[in-house]
Amino acid sequence: MSSNVEIATNAEVPNVTSQLVDWIVDIKGSDIPTEVRKEGLRTFVNWIGCAVGGAHHETVDRALAAVMPFSGTATSTVLGRPERLDALHAALLNGITSHVLDYDDTHLKTIIHPAGPVASALLALAELRPMSGKDFLTALIVGIEVECRIGNSVYPNHYDRGWHITGTAGVFGAAAATGKAIGLSKQQMRWAFGLAATQASGLREMFGTMTKSFHPGRAAQNGLMSALLAEANFDSSERGIEAPRGFANVTSTKQDYSEILDDLGTRWESALNSYKPFACGIVIHPTIDGCQQIRAEIGDRVSAIKSIHLTTHPLVLELTGKKTPRTGLEGKFSVYHSAAAALLKGDGAPTAFTDEMVNLPEITGLRDRITATADPECHEASVTIDVTFEDGSRLSKHVERAIGSKDVPLTNEQIDAKFITQSALVIGEEATRELLAAAWNLEALSSVADIAGISVGQSQTKAKATGS
Repeated sequence: MSSNVEIATNAEVPNVTSQLVDWIVDIKGSDIPTEVRKEGLRTFVNWIGCAVGGAHHETVDRALAAVMPFSGTATSTVLGRPERLDALHAALLNGITSHVLDYDDTHLKTIIHPAGPVASALLALAELRPMSGKDFLTALIVGIEVECRIGNSVYPNHYDRGWHITGTAGVFGAAAATGKAIGLSKQQMRWAFGLAATQASGLREMFGTMTKSFHPGRAAQNGLMSALLAEANFDSSERGIEAPRGFANVTSTKQDYSEILDDLGTRWESALNSYKPFACGIVIHPTIDGCQQIRAEIGDRVSAIKSIHLTTHPLVLELTGKKTPRTGLEGKFSVYHSAAAALLKGDGAPTAFTDEMVNLPEITGLRDRITATADPECHEASVTIDVTFEDGSRLSKHVERAIGSKDVPLTNEQIDAKFITQSALVIGEEATRELLAAAWNLEALSSVADIAGISVGQSQTKAKATGS
């Protein structure tokens, strides 16, 4: 059967998978610069806070109800909850919890949320096979580096086609990290990448539903499974990334393998990670930032707003153009709701994206007076907000880069505050502060499993009190 699809032959591309695998297996923790390790630690702390913060969302309750009857030996913790599952299912659940609030880390070049797939797989494994904090952090950074580089190689074409890149690239990061942690040989690691490639999935159609958070969870589970199968010498293609019908060629019209291979060990994508101050799609953040600034400037005049107009990049409306969201999850993909909540409540935290808030009459009333224009000349990380008041006066606010971006990064203290705000509601104040201290002390831990144990805190009591 002939095909009209043009696909590069093996001879036309470098042996990408093998070269990447060589780097993964050979790199030592001491080869990773101090500043990169510091960013990796910030990534881990932020991820733990998000995973515990999302632990009692109804999405997690439903996922647990579905998978618990099929879990094997209970070796690994669902962070922030009393339930324990086998490592594969714990990886799935922690990937879901860490992403369900849309509050997790973001690699802005690709919009990948790096930690969810990688850290969820690694921590579940660390409870099954003891792992020091130093080794854990090394594997985490390696996994994130791999995930983001593979993402770079196909972005934006891959994403524009409709793939959720956190799920598709994330499975490679999880396989690399867990494979590194269990000491796969180069042959085994090549197989792990083939296994990961054939399981890479996640569709943007699912945004605004529970299934969006399933993507990083499944990537964590599938990546861990890839490493464990490879460890058992379950073979696969050794060119899973670059083969004519491998990941890059099948899922994207762009294949820039230099993004994967160039400057390995000197240019660190994992050092470019950023952390969300707002619990929603990253492209909405400039709008929330600007609206919060306007609220602070105008005070009571917020009730006198007649209309608001947003000028944004087309991607913002493509991703978050839901005009009339009905649920909190849909609200995370509505720039209109987010602007209204920021102006009326000053809120961009998870409390801004509940079913109740999305349907609050004063929110919907203001939301209906917000319009937006997509301007290709506007940077996707910028926004111009034009406000018209009932008396005809106007106010304009331009946000070039929002808080939480690499230009205006969150400080460690702001990450702490975000962590405490989320976690204390789930496991209590005392356990939260113990967990936060342990997370920052990761590299000194002889066993990372200690962190999982601390995360349970008062969650059993909380779960009984809420009926979850």
